[in-house]
Amino acid sequence: MLRSVLIAAVLVFAASAHAQTLHPLPAQPAGVAWPTQEWAEAPLPADVDRAAFDLAVTTLGETRAVLIIQGGRIVFERYADGYTRDTRLNSWSVAKSITHAMVGAAVLQGRVAIDTPMGSPHWRASDRRASITWRDWLQMVDGLAYNENAENVAEAGNARMLFGDGRRDVARWAASLPLIHDPGTHWNYTSAGTILISDALTRAIVPHPTDANERRSRMNTWMNARLFDRIGMNPIVEFDPQGLFYGSSLIWATARDFGRLGYLYLRGGVWDGQRVLPEGWVDFARTPGPDANTDVYGAQWWLTPPTGPGRPDRSLITDNAMADAFSAQGHEGQIIVVVPSKDLVMVRLGLFHGGAESWDALGDWSTRLIGAFGDRPAQ
Repeated sequence: MLRSVLIAAVLVFAASAHAQTLHPLPAQPAGVAWPTQEWAEAPLPADVDRAAFDLAVTTLGETRAVLIIQGGRIVFERYADGYTRDTRLNSWSVAKSITHAMVGAAVLQGRVAIDTPMGSPHWRASDRRASITWRDWLQMVDGLAYNENAENVAEAGNARMLFGDGRRDVARWAASLPLIHDPGTHWNYTSAGTILISDALTRAIVPHPTDANERRSRMNTWMNARLFDRIGMNPIVEFDPQGLFYGSSLIWATARDFGRLGYLYLRGGVWDGQRVLPEGWVDFARTPGPDANTDVYGAQWWLTPPTGPGRPDRSLITDNAMADAFSAQGHEGQIIVVVPSKDLVMVRLGLFHGGAESWDALGDWSTRLIGAFGDRPAQ
């Protein structure tokens, strides 16, 4: 009964005013096998703009892997020297979108209800931070004081949390941040919030571990059973000394593995006839959050606003004709772009140097490359 109530609550996502405007997610094409073990492959479709495509696939920075899936088949795959389809690369913040999938899997099991307070053992019950809901944390409108990327790297929140004074217990460090905005009112990109999500999720799955090794082992088993094995991913997930997985970063996987994550979202959380994520969970990910000051972020996934340059940052895809695109993004240009109107997933893994200008270049490159492909009708 509880599980049915929770799943019914998730249906609210799909019924929201925002969700009604979302582009339909295409179904699996008839006769195409699900890529749980191997991807079907096909040549580039005949309607691809070859001149635009050939120009776009030239090197962007140090691109190590490019993978394009359309209509359920790999239509382009390229690796730099020294890298192959079996090479695992660092997700960086693409992991946040994987964590979103993990929370969805827990909702489907009835272990998490996202409109209830998430909490932390580091806060008293009377602490206002303890009342912030899972939904607010997932949409990054929690209101905590956190600066992801300060000019001085020694002051940048993510560096301090993962490699500085917070490294031995990342959840405790994240939980020490004070509340400076009313929850649900102010968007702020935060790896600390996703760390707290991973901690709360771990406590929902492994409520009473005896030590860090048990916590790590049991969480790994659950991740594999409820998500990774079901869609054919085989990543390496890093954990802190307390046995907590770094939900904001540090998941190592191949380009094809990352492609499977994007493909799960392209197919609305269903894989080979089985629901992996709750009904409406993908629409939750690709619907803007409540803060009017951002139109480029949903729930642990980046969005493409249909008008304007995007706030507070420029969106990755710059062509309004692809306003349905949503993406997982990580440091140094790790991206998974999902484009329902084209029935397409694109993965780029690699390295670039620089800040906003490099992301602008990556956005221009991604827009040209994906724009070379024709639209596909929703089935």
